[in-house]
Amino acid sequence: MSSEARNILVVSHTGRADSLDAAVQVVAQLLEAGAVPVVQRDERDEIGASANGLASESLAVLHEDVAPADLELVIVLGGDGTILRAAEIVRGFSAPILGVNLGHVGFLAESERDDLAAAVHRVIARDYLVEERMTLSVRVKRGTDVVYETWALNEATVEKASRERMLEVVIEVDARPLSTFGCDGVVVSTPTGSTAYAFSAGGPVIWPSVEAITLVPLSAHALFARPIVVGPDSSLAVEVLKRTDALGVLWCDGRRTHDLEPGARVVVRRSSVPVRLARLHESPFTDRLVNKFHLPVSGWRGPAARD
Repeated sequence: MSSEARNILVVSHTGRADSLDAAVQVVAQLLEAGAVPVVQRDERDEIGASANGLASESLAVLHEDVAPADLELVIVLGGDGTILRAAEIVRGFSAPILGVNLGHVGFLAESERDDLAAAVHRVIARDYLVEERMTLSVRVKRGTDVVYETWALNEATVEKASRERMLEVVIEVDARPLSTFGCDGVVVSTPTGSTAYAFSAGGPVIWPSVEAITLVPLSAHALFARPIVVGPDSSLAVEVLKRTDALGVLWCDGRRTHDLEPGARVVVRRSSVPVRLARLHESPFTDRLVNKFHLPVSGWRGPAARD
């Protein structure tokens, strides 16, 4: 394929009928506009079979026909889980991600299903902004050896592997011990992830414009087990104490996992590779919170002149 082609990757939750229908609609609209719809190999035949008159040969296949570096943009059709999968696919490349929510809350998505055609039109017109979101670099160490390395857009979570056992951990900030306690786990999140698992665990909501890392203990048995927020240049570590009789497990964005034996250390820092999100609207983050969580704001009259 020519490097001049406008290659648009379409990522969908093809196991769902509404997502598959949306993918067919997007592909048809991209073809009509002269763009090249790109899909993953396992989605090509499924999308082609669902579209009357659309041959699967008209769809380019990622890594075979088009390299990730040649993508202009990624359109994601689904909930936050599908958007996280797309972020995994294009990590390290310049293509921004535009999410169209077909799930429930869909906090990472920019548009809703009813606005799909308009969103694709904006993509064709290159009428969007690009926003960079910080991510986390996550390492598992045994002694001085790094035994596993990954990343996270939302959060890295250290959890107990068995329900009946409590995990004993020590928390470190910038290589200094902060507290030791038994718990169900610990969530380390970005501002993007502050409205996901960390939010459910009682952590603070962090505005995306704030560069910070949050640590939220899960059901901790300790006097000092409050959420903490550190600067973006700090490092956080969660060590599974050797005296614990429980195994732990690391989850990153609910997608990548690694088992943790006693003595394992999970070290989390800011990653140098952000995720790029395409934005169609410059609406304040406050409005996004109100709309996504259906927060009550009745009675608000607006700011006074002196504000």
